[in-house]
Amino acid sequence: MLSVAGCSSMPSWRSLGVYKLDINQGNYLTDDQVDRLRVGQTKQQVRAILGSPLLTDAFHQNRGAFVYLYRHQGVTQEQRTFAVFFEDDKVARWEGDKMPTSAVAENRSATEKSLKGETDNESGFSRWVKGIFGK
Repeated sequence: MLSVAGCSSMPSWRSLGVYKLDINQGNYLTDDQVDRLRVGQTKQQVRAILGSPLLTDAFHQNRGAFVYLYRHQGVTQEQRTFAVFFEDDKVARWEGDKMPTSAVAENRSATEKSLKGETDNESGFSRWVKGIFGK
């Protein structure tokens, strides 16, 4: 009887603050990658630039869907979609969300500013965090 009574006074597992993993899922694309796309490129060239599409649809074989999802503590923080459309296995067009600036482009911009003598009160890291998390 005492052991059963002791269990009823213990907190439930939900109130213990269960840790949830951060999840990065899908294709993380940057604006540098998107800028390298050209109308007329082959599917293999697109795959070399963007990687393999996350979603392939048997009913829409002329479309490559690139999806990115970031969840922090079980809450979706960022979600982006991007699609490349093909005609005769060549790029016809693409559309999707605005992609973040790559670290390479951020470094290039900072180097150019420092060579010109321009200063920026905000660090590159904080600009990167704002670019990723939008805060």
